Amino acid sequence: MRAYSQDLRERVLKALERGEGPTGIARRFEVSRMWVYQVRRRWEREGNRESLRQGGYRVSCIAHLEETIRGWITAEVDLTLAELIERLKGVGIRLKVPALWQQLNKWGLRYKKNAARRRARARRRATGAGSLDSGAAAAGHKVVEIH
Repeated sequence: MRAYSQDLRERVLKALERGEGPTGIARRFEVSRMWVYQVRRRWEREGNRESLRQGGYRVSCIAHLEETIRGWITAEVDLTLAELIERLKGVGIRLKVPALWQQLNKWGLRYKKNAARRRARARRRATGAGSLDSGAAAAGHKVVEIH
């Protein structure tokens, strides 16, 4: 949902300054009466005539520990996310794995798969896809050659 325009806010506040009632203002500008009350309350309490920021402005609770976490990862390359979370608990920060992963991703600290960490592959796909002839013959279908 997008915020109402600043121009609309200014017109509503000017109407309030003239002494018009919130219900009449809401009808005239086709907004909810509650929104008019919210704009007025924010203007009276904070003196702010602008809308609140929407999304993306929160700072991570581990943002101030970036250098520390980078140091941990540099010292022990094979640290898991769960181990990092345990270390953060020791510092007094409780965090879940997805939140930690997202912040590490923002910092450019991604876990890369390499030979040391690679899982064992399934044997059935190790040689690649079989030919169509052998698959058809194994299933009991007649193989037809086209010349």
